[in-house]
Amino acid sequence: MEALEILETIQQGESSRVQFKERLPHTDSLAHELIAFSNSVGGIILVGVNDKTGALNGLTFEEIQVANQKLVNTATQSVFPSIIISTEVKNVSDNNIIIVTITEGLNKPYKDRLGTIYVKNGSDKRRVTANDEIARLLQSSQVMFADENPVPGATSANINLNLFNSFIQRRFGKSINELGIDLAKALENLSLLKDNQLTLAGLLLFSENRHILKPQFSIQCVAVNDINLNGNAFIDNEPAFEGPLNDVYDRAFAFIDRNIKKIQHGTSFNSPSTWEIPQEVFEEVLVNALIHRDYFIQSTIKIFIFSDRIEIVSPGKLPNSLTIENIANGISIARNPVLQSLAQYILPYKGLGTGIGRAISIYPDIQFDNNVESNQFTVKIPKPQ
Repeated sequence: MEALEILETIQQGESSRVQFKERLPHTDSLAHELIAFSNSVGGIILVGVNDKTGALNGLTFEEIQVANQKLVNTATQSVFPSIIISTEVKNVSDNNIIIVTITEGLNKPYKDRLGTIYVKNGSDKRRVTANDEIARLLQSSQVMFADENPVPGATSANINLNLFNSFIQRRFGKSINELGIDLAKALENLSLLKDNQLTLAGLLLFSENRHILKPQFSIQCVAVNDINLNGNAFIDNEPAFEGPLNDVYDRAFAFIDRNIKKIQHGTSFNSPSTWEIPQEVFEEVLVNALIHRDYFIQSTIKIFIFSDRIEIVSPGKLPNSLTIENIANGISIARNPVLQSLAQYILPYKGLGTGIGRAISIYPDIQFDNNVESNQFTVKIPKPQ
């Protein structure tokens, strides 16, 4: 960062990615700040800036030497696992400012010497105590995946055998009987059964009773003749759909079909009609939402059909350092590897990381919002004017 950029950053105030410190705090407090940044999306600490006023109070040469040593010691001895930080000193209006850069960690969750976990909460930080949030941190380090976890109360008896046999036939070209393997072993080999309990992937893909155990892992739909949900112009709505993912997908697609404008081609009464937005766009974004959402978050996918746009809101921001530009270019990180590997035999899913790029190529007006603060990912599809 150059001096002018530092001044502009200070003028904008602290945020979830920027923090000011006039001088470094006690080692434990400093460790908590480094941990919170590492467990979130990274950021910078400007040392030599008053966090209340933004006033500059530069460091002397001796203070810079002491501060750098303290930063290194804290990052390696008071953060577990240890992290790597970078520092640089810039002179801003005759004040020496240390810029400490902390990247998003790859081995989350990071803890202090007492095992306490912190994450950023706006410009501040907070402790993490909820199991599902700790699980999401583990997931981001690819230590734990939601779709591989067993679901209490779900057994092989919950499997829709017709649906599973149809999948086996498409996947292996033979029936389960021709493969000479029993149901439980087949499920275990595919990471769909663990310790005699269905994993979340097994429940989502093959159980007709999925909604009884995990009703929130579905899609809810609302259509309004307005640009927001504040009025009373509701046209249509659906509660969370029941059944396995293929049923959820089909019913969500049907909801869009009956609430989207159709364009007639030709003058004949029997002339074909098409959606005002190509169907292929929704095929791609719906499947991506079901396969790549964060299943550690207990919430449904939402489809909102407004008068001027359609929004598909998925629980969970993009994982790790993945960006909208990355996914548009076909780069992906497996958040639910079992679902991702098997869905191509059940849903219209290619599994090559090209879905979002294909949707953009079909309909360039599509927009994306990766909201880190609210921990959700939104696809916005404007309707043609």
